[in-house]
Amino acid sequence: MKTKTLRQDKVNVITMGCSKNLVDSENIITQLMANDFEVDHDGKEDANVVIINTCGFIDLAKEESINTILTYADKKNKGQIDKLYVTGCLSQRYKDNLEEGIPEVDAFFGTMELPGLLNRLEADYKHELIGERFITTPAHYAYLKISEGCNRTCSFCAIPLMRGDHVSRPIEELVASAEHLVRNGVKELMLIAQELTYYGLDIYKKRALPELLDALCAVEGLQWIRLHYAYPSKFPRNIFDVMAAQPKVCNYLDIPLQHASDAVLKRMRRQITRKETEDVIAYARKTVPGIAIRTTFLVGHPGETEEEFEELCEFVKTMRFERLGVFQYSHEEDTIAHDYPDDVPAEVKVDRANRLMAIQQEISLELNEARVGETLRVIIDRKDNDVYVGRTEFDSPEVDNEVLIPAKDIYLRTGDMIKVKVNAATEYDLEGVPVA
Repeated sequence: MKTKTLRQDKVNVITMGCSKNLVDSENIITQLMANDFEVDHDGKEDANVVIINTCGFIDLAKEESINTILTYADKKNKGQIDKLYVTGCLSQRYKDNLEEGIPEVDAFFGTMELPGLLNRLEADYKHELIGERFITTPAHYAYLKISEGCNRTCSFCAIPLMRGDHVSRPIEELVASAEHLVRNGVKELMLIAQELTYYGLDIYKKRALPELLDALCAVEGLQWIRLHYAYPSKFPRNIFDVMAAQPKVCNYLDIPLQHASDAVLKRMRRQITRKETEDVIAYARKTVPGIAIRTTFLVGHPGETEEEFEELCEFVKTMRFERLGVFQYSHEEDTIAHDYPDDVPAEVKVDRANRLMAIQQEISLELNEARVGETLRVIIDRKDNDVYVGRTEFDSPEVDNEVLIPAKDIYLRTGDMIKVKVNAATEYDLEGVPVA
C-alpha cells in the first residue's frame, strides 16, 4: 500500500525588481502551496530551498540580483541551504553566463518556465489554479498582470529580450482572477503590463482596455482599479472616457514619457513628439478633471546634450506632473542604443537626475499644499508607531505619496476606506484627520 511521503522541504521565494516580478513570484508560491510545500516570501532563514526571482532591467537591478544569488550560493557552500534555484529576467537573459559563473545554483529558469521549475522540485503544474493566486501584498490590494511581453522597440529597453512579444490574457480569465482576489479581501487592483494600452490587439484585434475596465468594474466588492505602465504613442483616448464614467477606476495614470526633446525621443525610438505628448496630457486633464499623472523620465541617453536636458526640465516645470520618477540610462547589451557610444558621463547622469527631481520636489510641495483643507477618500495600508498610513486614489503603493493620520484615540483597520480632512502637507506626504 502506497503511503504519502511527508515533505520536509521549506521554500523561500525571494523577489527582486518590479510588481510584474512580484506577480510571477506569487504564482510560484501558489503552485508550490498547492503541492503541499511550506513556502515563505522573502522569508526567514530556516528554509532549505531558495528560489530567487531576479530582475535584469538596468545595471543596478542586475547587480542587486547577482549579489543576492552570490549570498545564497555562499550559504549553500556552508551547508545552510540544500538547493538554490534562479528564475526571472536576469536568468532569462544571461542564463549561459550565470551557469558558468555561479555553479552553486542547481538550475536556472527563464521568465516563462514555471512548469520546468516546478518539475525540478517534483511538483505538478496545476492548470486548475489559473485565476487563483496567493498574494504577498497587504490583503486589501493586489497587482493584476493583464498581459506579458512587449512589441515596442525603444532603443534603451531590454524588456522584450527578457519577456518576449506582447501576449494578452482574455477578459474572462482576468475577471475570474479579480473575483478570486476580491473574495479573499482585495479592495484595490493595480492593473500592470509591460504596455497597458496594447491590451487586446493580439487576441481581439483591437485595443480592448476600455472593455476590460468595464468588465472589472462589474466585479462586486472591488473598490478601486488603478492603471500602470501605459505607452503614450497612439494612446487610446477612450480610456479616459471610461475613467471619467466609472467611479471604480481611479483618477490616476502611470504613463512613462521618458523624455520631452524631439531629438532624444527620436533616438529613443519612442514614436511620439513633444507636441503629441502634450496633447495626450491635455486631453487627459480635460476629460478627467483632477487626474493624477505619474510619469518617469530617463536621463543620460546616448547623445543627450545639456540643451536637450534643459528642454526636459522646462517641460516638467510647464506640465507640473503630480507624480514623477527619474532613471539614469544604463547601457544594455543587445539593445538598439548599445550601438551608440555611452557618451554621457556617469557623474553627469547623476547630476541631471538630481536636478530634475529637485524641480519635481518643488512642484510636489506646491500641489500637496493646495490639498490642505480638502476632504479625500483614503485607504489604510498600515500602522507605523503612532500614525496610520494610507493613500488616496491619486497614489499607488510604495512609489507615491502617503497620508499620515494620528493614531491617538482612534482605531482603524488595514484596508479601511475612510474620509480624511487634510490639515498639513510636505513634499511627498499629506497629514490629516478622519471625518464623518
